[in-house]
Amino acid sequence: MKFSNRTRWLSWLPQLNPQVWILAMGRFLSDLGSGFTLFYAPIFFVNQVHLSATQVGIGLGSASISGVLGRILGGSFADSRFWGRRRTMLLSAAVSAIASLVLAVTSDFSSFTAGNLLMGLGMGLYWPATEALVADLTAPEHRQETYAIVRFADNLGLGVGIILGGILIGTTGAYRSLFVIDAISFVVFFGVIYFAISETYRPAEEIKNKKVKVKNKAFFILPISWTTALSDRRLLVFICVNIIFTTYISQLHSTLPLYLSKFVQMGNSKVGFSTTTISALFTWHMIIAIVTLIPIARFLKRFSHPQTLTVSATLWAVGFSFIWATAIVPVGQLYWTILAMGILAIATVSYTPSASALVADIAPVYLRGVYLSINSLCWAVGYAVGPPLGGWAIDRPPTIASSFWLALALSVVIVVAILQYLDRILKNIDTSK
Repeated sequence: MKFSNRTRWLSWLPQLNPQVWILAMGRFLSDLGSGFTLFYAPIFFVNQVHLSATQVGIGLGSASISGVLGRILGGSFADSRFWGRRRTMLLSAAVSAIASLVLAVTSDFSSFTAGNLLMGLGMGLYWPATEALVADLTAPEHRQETYAIVRFADNLGLGVGIILGGILIGTTGAYRSLFVIDAISFVVFFGVIYFAISETYRPAEEIKNKKVKVKNKAFFILPISWTTALSDRRLLVFICVNIIFTTYISQLHSTLPLYLSKFVQMGNSKVGFSTTTISALFTWHMIIAIVTLIPIARFLKRFSHPQTLTVSATLWAVGFSFIWATAIVPVGQLYWTILAMGILAIATVSYTPSASALVADIAPVYLRGVYLSINSLCWAVGYAVGPPLGGWAIDRPPTIASSFWLALALSVVIVVAILQYLDRILKNIDTSK
């Protein structure tokens, strides 16, 4: 009976290539380290290093400047014979480990910015290669669930990291050690890739058919690959909406912790949420994301990608509205925030697998790295815009700071309109085939 129950539980999981599970485990270990720093970094650099909220926002946003370069290189490297997916991921892990060590010794704005520039470069190199590798190993009909699995590993790692980071901060107050742990996690991830992941990029015959010349030792596919991708109307429309989604996500990581610590008061205390309370709230957020990611991906698989993203956009509007409610409702701020964090978690997990699967589905095989690089560039733009914008709002009076969340909720109307247009484009193309 026990064997039967275990077999039934395992059969519920999608049947994936073993390398996907190995990659997921590596991503869990890497994000475990990132979870130590992700939500505590803004608080540490404002409260202990004594940078202003605007400086922290600019510093975090600077990662997106180098992230743009990293994503361009990452996409081109991933589609090149010399680098491929595996070598690009190894380079990313090495650069990210160095960035974490720089942040561990940061004491001023210039070193803070330098560390974030390096981290942005490392993350930029990473995303196109890893997303392309997942697509290489997965059939289209299982792609959304596969991306959900690796995102599950990401969220689980972040969740455990947040919990352990909160415990470490609560007991020792040693913020800098968090960045050292993050560096170690990247070194471990480097080892997983080096010993357990094999190269999946195979130059397709379609390259010859399209007359795209690739030198055997070239670092890049010639710029025609980018020209081809950027002439795809489906991709261009998706870029517009994806930048807005990633701006929303950046607010969770950079602006919301500061807003909760500065403006959302606990009852009549006139004091914002403590670091321990914020840690608990983000732990709750990650638990909801972890528990719901795979079931939601499986449920939403019946809908088109634009329809799934419309569901996500609606949830973002509701979640941001509840954050705004913490400023206008005189009681129950903690309960409003708990509800908002749960809804925003579901909004996130509704978005991430479908967005990656959509781009992988429309990309030609030989340009998969470039297409997914452009998808990842949306994250760079979102994180370039989001933290400085949020930091500006935090440095304003409470009325403006709270109204910022209402403005984000209202902006979802634009997102839904773009998604409806994208859905019509995709349906027209399918009909014409």
